[in-house]
Amino acid sequence: VCKRDGTVDCQYKLHPTPHEKRDWIMQGGSDLNVFDTDFGRVGVLICYDVEFPELARILSEKEIQILLVPFWTDTKNGYLRVRRCAQARAIENECYVAIAGSCGNLPKVDDVDIQYAQSAVFSPSDFAFPHDAIMAETTPNTEMTLIVDVDLDKLQTLQNEGSVRNYLDRRRDLYRITWLDDTDE
Repeated sequence: VCKRDGTVDCQYKLHPTPHEKRDWIMQGGSDLNVFDTDFGRVGVLICYDVEFPELARILSEKEIQILLVPFWTDTKNGYLRVRRCAQARAIENECYVAIAGSCGNLPKVDDVDIQYAQSAVFSPSDFAFPHDAIMAETTPNTEMTLIVDVDLDKLQTLQNEGSVRNYLDRRRDLYRITWLDDTDE
């Protein structure tokens, strides 16, 4: 996360795909961070990480307002998995979710020769937001810049007065999700 003041904070991918483990010898990170920025509280789930709903719920409990999901997919079905999970995370956790992928071809880079992407910003699904819960999206597989204004106050109103209140109505007396760190093992 590059902030306007020039500082940089990092979130490492937690769940490498089987391909990334096998061909790129990647290992997952072990921290899930929240970043306070001048435009809100932000969490980051990288690509495959968004397919694990527990991670977004933990970030939601830390009161993120925007979830950023950078991704790289080589096929449309891989892209749709990331997109649909990101849309679900926006609804489940009453936050904005921005997905940003790379498109084009890198023929001289092994295992990254083709890509498929469409960047977008998703919202919760309620009256104060677009009927399809899509704030904006780019043209598929086209290099573009997407600029979207989001109203963080609408999230607070939704959480307190929405037609459904996922955050307030969670049955914390029945279940919870916790992050295990070295001291919990």
